[in-house]
Amino acid sequence: MSIRTKMAMEASLKKLLLKKPLDKITISDITDDCGISRMTFYYHFKDIYDLVDWICLNEAHQALHCLKSFDTWQQGFLEMFKIVQKSKSFFINVYSCLSLEKVEGYLYNLTYRMLYNVVDEKAKGLNVTEADKKFVTDYFKFVLVGLMLQWIKNGMKETPEDIVYRFITTSQGNIMLCLERLANAADKKTAPQIPLTS
Repeated sequence: MSIRTKMAMEASLKKLLLKKPLDKITISDITDDCGISRMTFYYHFKDIYDLVDWICLNEAHQALHCLKSFDTWQQGFLEMFKIVQKSKSFFINVYSCLSLEKVEGYLYNLTYRMLYNVVDEKAKGLNVTEADKKFVTDYFKFVLVGLMLQWIKNGMKETPEDIVYRFITTSQGNIMLCLERLANAADKKTAPQIPLTS
């Protein structure tokens, strides 16, 4: 019953966001729309932003279940973009009403976990430290989150398939290349050389 109540509040908030911005929606608006008491709302969430946190985490969980290995990472990222697109008004409102830092935090946490699984799998058999795996994961996380934030900011005009295809095409070989270069430097016990431009 608890999850159904939370889902009802999520549906109400998303419906209300079609009519007005997040910072103009009250707890009474949500409780009236889904037919629950204020006490029930406060039993589950401390405020509207706590409900927003729960929605973001719940939707992140939906995307994460698609990504279990390198073979399924494209599907996982595509699912993540589709979830955001499906809840377009929600995410555009969250993007415009919450601090950019908070929105980035949601996306960084989500994409880090997804990417780390891929990096960890591709690093098997290579002499790559945990710090190097985290660095490679962070690098590609910043690229993907930057693409997603720009996509949200521009009104989600491109299809999720177009963005994910470009991201996968440009990053797939590069993840392996980064790991191999770091492993080679570790095997030679030398610091990677930084190419200098003339």
